Amino acid sequence: MALKISNLPELYAHAFDTVIDVRSPAEFAEDHLPGAINLPVLDNDERARVGTIYVQESPFLARKLGAALVFRNAANHIENSLSHHDGGWRPLVYCWRGGQRSGSFTWMLQQIGWRAEVIDGGYRTYRRLVNTYLYDDPLPFRLVALDGYTGTAKTELLAHLQGKGVQVVDLEGLANHRGSLLGEMPGGQPSQKAFESALAGAFCALNPNRPVLVEAESSKIGNLILPPSLWNALRAAPRIQVNVPIQARTAYLTEAYDDILSDADRLRDRLSPLRFHRGHEIVDGWLELIEAGDKRALTQSLMEQHYDPAYTKSRRAQKAEILAQIEVGSLDDAGLKRAAFQIEAVLDQI
Repeated sequence: MALKISNLPELYAHAFDTVIDVRSPAEFAEDHLPGAINLPVLDNDERARVGTIYVQESPFLARKLGAALVFRNAANHIENSLSHHDGGWRPLVYCWRGGQRSGSFTWMLQQIGWRAEVIDGGYRTYRRLVNTYLYDDPLPFRLVALDGYTGTAKTELLAHLQGKGVQVVDLEGLANHRGSLLGEMPGGQPSQKAFESALAGAFCALNPNRPVLVEAESSKIGNLILPPSLWNALRAAPRIQVNVPIQARTAYLTEAYDDILSDADRLRDRLSPLRFHRGHEIVDGWLELIEAGDKRALTQSLMEQHYDPAYTKSRRAQKAEILAQIEVGSLDDAGLKRAAFQIEAVLDQI
């Protein structure tokens, strides 16, 4: 009997030992349930082949070929990937819509004696639950936004606070992006669906009775959009403001962004389009600093002439409550620990 799920926290709280996604590797790569493993019963080429036959030749022929491939691949998974499991193992299986792929694989597992079940409606049910959680329903958490100019080490502060037991969601970490014009990270960003899965999974693991600290962000992180429920909660969230002298921010960013500061061609590509917003004279000045290899001067100039003005403008439009102003003299480990201690004290009063 298929497992019927009515809400996302209920799905994440399942008691199964393993979640198995039997969709193709391409489907899995785009998005999947957090923690699921991929044991495809049709690979990318096989799935395309069966689909072509279904449309161009005959549904019967497609089902016959599909069944042969599904059982062949499933047998290989059982013999290899799953051979170490004992008789008490409980897997939860899903495919695109809880149909033949997951049903066939689950049946085979059950015949062996494993207590396997399939998710009713498959991945489509899961996506509906994610959409409801992030797009329709209000986010059931009290968010507190950690705010401050670019280069105030907010991501590192989040990590310090998470280590101290504070509830934290690292939005930039989940988006694999540093949240700025030069914020690209190795590996690129996940798909929008995968980002939303990671967000939903992170929030569902938290206690709604305690505040959740997140970094203040715009509505987009790189190419990814913050879903409406999160964005609405973030805009309304009270803020803890981190203030750091520009010299300390410059030193921090010069080290943190050394990868892109060392890539002159990439820098020129990213900064040249800003002529429309900042003017030719300013951008030409940046390009001269790139040519001279003066990373520190370029970093400070970018903050003074681009990042800080943009932040100041957006801050004027905000109506959010400021809970505290945290003054941080240096961004070394001792300075970050002191700032984290102060931030935690503010959160304890909420």
